[in-house]
Amino acid sequence: MILALALILLALAIFGGIVVHPLLFLIVLLALLVFFGGSRRGSVY
Repeated sequence: MILALALILLALAIFGGIVVHPLLFLIVLLALLVFFGGSRRGSVY
């Protein structure tokens, strides 16, 4: 029950962040994609 509530709150926070500040959300999303993509392929930097 607590886990379900935490997931719901997390989803609300994510969607709220998209609505409130979509540009910031996109920047964070791109950063995560670069981070995970770079760690999977092997970083070149």
